[in-house]
Amino acid sequence: MNHTEPFVFYTERRLVTLTGLRASNLNQLLGNLREVPGSSIFYHTHHMYLSHHFETPLFSNDFALWVSEALQEGALGEKLAAIDLLSFTSIRELREAIIATIECHVGEDGRRLRECPPGDEFHFCRSKSFIMPTGLIARDPKEFFEVLPQVSNISLFFHFFEARLRLGRPTNDFSQWLAWCGEEALANSIDATYPYSMTLDEFKARIIALGRDGR
Repeated sequence: MNHTEPFVFYTERRLVTLTGLRASNLNQLLGNLREVPGSSIFYHTHHMYLSHHFETPLFSNDFALWVSEALQEGALGEKLAAIDLLSFTSIRELREAIIATIECHVGEDGRRLRECPPGDEFHFCRSKSFIMPTGLIARDPKEFFEVLPQVSNISLFFHFFEARLRLGRPTNDFSQWLAWCGEEALANSIDATYPYSMTLDEFKARIIALGRDGR
């Protein structure tokens, strides 16, 4: 895609499968975190956000939720939930940050590793995405913001989260295309918006407002 091309909105369908890996304590969690495919890391840090349409989840990822509830490690759960997902541009960096946070916790002197209750093991999943066009197209920034209210949350998620983190891009698809169209200030404003503190509906409304106020 270059600055002469229209913006084509895509959506995705996901196939979620078990990897066969599971953990009942932090050491097992660490070992599997080093081995699972990147699609598993992405799934466990983002699927909860996509599934909450009306309220922001208390914990931002499955790892934080599991260590807090199954292992009763509330302090570690808070640290994992506090990892700033928007600060990473690759799954590799995100994986390393999660591992480092857990290793620091495990390495504290005198810490006894808890085992989760039987049946509460962490099961690693992975997802495969199937990408397809939505039929929505914008030929210029004005049309982009006219079309955006019709865009689904799944499409929004794909263009802002998938394209940036899972595909290893430094910015999201919206900002990249708007910058190519000469709307650098607006592109930067969207890039600077922190999406993890709001629902996808709220995030879309925020982008629409930026488009209305910034043009």
